[in-house]
Amino acid sequence: MSTTENRVEFGSKLGFILSAAGSAVGLGNIWKFPGKAYFCGGGAFLIIYLIIVALIGTTVMMAEFTVGRKTHKNAVGAMRELNAKWSWVGGLGVLTGFIILCYYCQVGGWAIKYIVAYIVDVKTVWADPMAYFLNNLLGADGSFPVQGAIIYPFIFLFLTAYIISHGTAGIEKMSTILMPVLFILLIFLMIRSCTLPGADEGLAYMLHVDFSTINGVAILTALGQAFFSLSLGMGVMMTYASYLSSEDNLISNTAIVCTLDTLVALFAGFMIIPAVFATGIAPGMGGGFGFATLAGVFMAIPGGQFIGMVFYFLLFFAAITSSTSILEGTVAFLVEEKGIARKKALLGASIIIFIVGVLYTLSQAYMNLKGVWISGSGLEFPTFGDFLEYLTDRLMLPAGAFFTTLFVGWIWGTDNSIQEASSNGKFKFTLAPAYKFIVKYLDPIAIGAIIIAGMVFGMSIS
Repeated sequence: MSTTENRVEFGSKLGFILSAAGSAVGLGNIWKFPGKAYFCGGGAFLIIYLIIVALIGTTVMMAEFTVGRKTHKNAVGAMRELNAKWSWVGGLGVLTGFIILCYYCQVGGWAIKYIVAYIVDVKTVWADPMAYFLNNLLGADGSFPVQGAIIYPFIFLFLTAYIISHGTAGIEKMSTILMPVLFILLIFLMIRSCTLPGADEGLAYMLHVDFSTINGVAILTALGQAFFSLSLGMGVMMTYASYLSSEDNLISNTAIVCTLDTLVALFAGFMIIPAVFATGIAPGMGGGFGFATLAGVFMAIPGGQFIGMVFYFLLFFAAITSSTSILEGTVAFLVEEKGIARKKALLGASIIIFIVGVLYTLSQAYMNLKGVWISGSGLEFPTFGDFLEYLTDRLMLPAGAFFTTLFVGWIWGTDNSIQEASSNGKFKFTLAPAYKFIVKYLDPIAIGAIIIAGMVFGMSIS
């Protein structure tokens, strides 16, 4: 039996916007977007990305916002109230976020480890950056990676749980502090990068528009980046919007949140690409790039130790603002749908997240732990860590968003969604006709393309 007793709302519009933007802004903005922009054509890719965010990202987010605010319930309860037969879609989102958080907290812990390393042990990191990453964090040398799998991920998860233990007030307070700091650090690093000798070539590359570089792969990559960057498909935005009052303007809130998330990605691109051009180090994506390859960039620039420390603080802030939102979605579900006390729900979820996360890290190099995956190429046995990412990024996350758009577009109805977005006509929704068309037709087609690209062709577009 669902319960929403003692439910509180965000204290201010700014608090909600920064919290939702914090959820959207994550590691993918910082270490994946720059590499994708580089390999997919620079300026032309940026234009395609902006168009996709405007068309797909904003409308899917709006759809999730309206479902959550209409019902003032967690993802499962919200879907059940509007149509009980579709409550499983909310459950899929909660489960997806829970699995993602298992490995997200590990990577967040790695960011803390590197903050410490760049303060007290940077010479060891720079002596052999790849070996430092593989051995200290993943245990590739055969020694148990107690720091990479246990200590620092535990610290990160503890901080996440502590913030969540204070409910929306904790999330709002954290976001109003960390999000402005994140932007300040990012702008500082971007300016420093763009003023490096040789950085002008990177700037020129990012600003040069050549649409001949754009093909189907580039469009799918932009689509995947825009979709995954906004924390869609996990029920997180439904849950956050459920803490809003009917007086809040969902139309402007959606636009602002998507704009802030996109700005972070663009700033990150103009931070990383000029730096790698200046140092001659090829950009990349993911943990190996973020924790190992970038060390070469930091070594090659004046003040690299300080710059590196600031960068990992930036990663930490991006990670924890996202992890809190995902954990809140899980805890809200357990409290409201299962009747579990908030502290017990938080503790139980955190224990499982930590255990699965440890296995994620150990499977990378320390132990031979595999998963099972079926794709267009047949049966595969990826590492357990890769299996978790395949499961969420290629299937569960886009599937959750796909069925959410079907639900809003064809079951609950776009007219109801528009009415909720405009607070029953209080706020003007000029683009309502375009929203109706995109949610009903374009969004399902685009998200379906992401699923096909990942499941059938094995493309990594998250």
